[in-house]
Amino acid sequence: MMTTAEHTTILIRGKSKSLPSVHVDGRTVITTDKWLKIAAVRHEDLVENEAVSNPDAFIRKMKESGLKADLFTFAQHLPHTDPAFTYHAEWESLAALPITTYDNWLKDRAEYSIRKAVNKAKRLGVVVEVAEFNDELVEGIRRIYEESPVRQGKAFWHYKKDFQTLKQELGDYPERSVFLAAYFERELIGTMKMVYVDSTAPIMQIFCASRHFDKRPNNALIAKAIEVCERDHKTHLIYGNFVYNDRDSSLTEFKRRNGFESIPLPRYYIPLTFKGKIALKLGLHRGIAANTPQPLLKLFLKARKLWADHRLVGLQQKTAKLERPTQSTTA
Repeated sequence: MMTTAEHTTILIRGKSKSLPSVHVDGRTVITTDKWLKIAAVRHEDLVENEAVSNPDAFIRKMKESGLKADLFTFAQHLPHTDPAFTYHAEWESLAALPITTYDNWLKDRAEYSIRKAVNKAKRLGVVVEVAEFNDELVEGIRRIYEESPVRQGKAFWHYKKDFQTLKQELGDYPERSVFLAAYFERELIGTMKMVYVDSTAPIMQIFCASRHFDKRPNNALIAKAIEVCERDHKTHLIYGNFVYNDRDSSLTEFKRRNGFESIPLPRYYIPLTFKGKIALKLGLHRGIAANTPQPLLKLFLKARKLWADHRLVGLQQKTAKLERPTQSTTA
């Protein structure tokens, strides 16, 4: 099935944005609105089966729709790691944890520090359950989001979002979603959302309250996710890419210590215009961060964190000043 170009609203850095789109063979294709227009299947990693099975026919229908794009990109899904097409391909490092048994993960795959953290969470009374997606869960997540406008050294995308917006954003793929909730003394202190895709379970969100970080709710959530994946016969728990811009980031280290592996998958880039051909040849499709030398990128990330921390301190001081009781004087 193919329709003419329209617009679809998606989230970019936590903000809703309407972008040109078209429906092709049951997929929604969206193109960026930047100078280099790159088209891709919406939620490519969450669609079942391969995102694109017949690229030539798919691209022909996309062009007939009138959607303007310079490049079209798509990647293969697990377990298909060998290139199936002859288009220009670049390798992505998927962070995937093979599911065997919970005991195998805890004893043989997770590092000692992870086993210690999981046991600490249990000892302190953190309880993780499969949760129903309802208003109570959404409100609990909203309260966690309200903790701080800064997370991991940058502005937090979901800070100050209203209840209805969060409920809509969290409610995608309800028939294939699994929510996990970590509680301490009946208070929600962490959540995870997984979306089942064929035999895999990509993590869409994992988040905990900063004030309860010492209780290791994120480790408890990962442990519960492995139990649930084993129960539901999933082959892999997926946590995005193994490396994004900084190969030494704390997130990459967290994945490694939890037993996630870097599994290379081919991503294809197909030029649709002359500009697309030139951009692909020059590597401009990878973006600024990917083309920035690592030492310079690390300096930028450090500067961004310092600025975010400075901004957070300023906001905290402002809040404290507003909340300080007014001193009254008497003659």
